[in-house]
Amino acid sequence: QVQLVESGGGLVQAGGSLRLSCAASGRTISTYAMGWFRQAPGKEREFVAAISWSGTGTYYVESVKARFTISRDNAKNTVYLRMNSLKPEDTAVYYCAAVQRFGGPPISAGEYTYWGQGTQVTVSS
Repeated sequence: QVQLVESGGGLVQAGGSLRLSCAASGRTISTYAMGWFRQAPGKEREFVAAISWSGTGTYYVESVKARFTISRDNAKNTVYLRMNSLKPEDTAVYYCAAVQRFGGPPISAGEYTYWGQGTQVTVSS
């Protein structure tokens, strides 16, 4: 079992930045692909970013490219999502997810095995 705990969310003005962290416990995530998803009120959960087990492959939804950066520190068993130039439409609960997989990380929520409980990000205009 892998337990995931997100942190770093909060209230920020448009144009501001936040860094989300996802701390894993229970197992080392060095062989796990990791993803970030978000869910806004009344909307379905959507893919935001993913990173391969090795960290060499990263993927982003078009709306966050050039603004968000996903990274990982396997020594700390932690994954990060750096979010710059935040917009009100980025407001959502952000979730971290993990799946044990080599190769490219999945972008479909259904392919992930473990999920955190989420952290709220609110961007004011």
